[in-house]
Amino acid sequence: MKNENLLVLDKWIESFNSKDLDTLLSLYNNNAEHFSPKLKTRKPETNGLIKGKDQLRDWWKDAFERLPKLHYQPNYSIADDKSVFVEYVRTVPGEDNLIVGEVLFFENGLIVRSKVFHS
Repeated sequence: MKNENLLVLDKWIESFNSKDLDTLLSLYNNNAEHFSPKLKTRKPETNGLIKGKDQLRDWWKDAFERLPKLHYQPNYSIADDKSVFVEYVRTVPGEDNLIVGEVLFFENGLIVRSKVFHS
């Protein structure tokens, strides 16, 4: 039987690839935190960290509008009862593919924190 957090990861990947913002946000706790080097670059005032569903919505809505063909192809994932690590390839036409590592941290079946790693 598949780990419950891996089932959430499947929905997470599917939501990103289909640009389904509402389903994506439903996987997160209302006060979730997200850290990403892309945030640090595109929104330096955040220092790479956003908090809460409103900020998550704004960040991903902008990404989906700017990058309509954004696609995540998972390579590997592993989970325990509190977190998931996933490695995926981020593809956007016209950009180099980017190998990304991301950790999703869970409480009560919802993502409470996520941290993105890439070069």
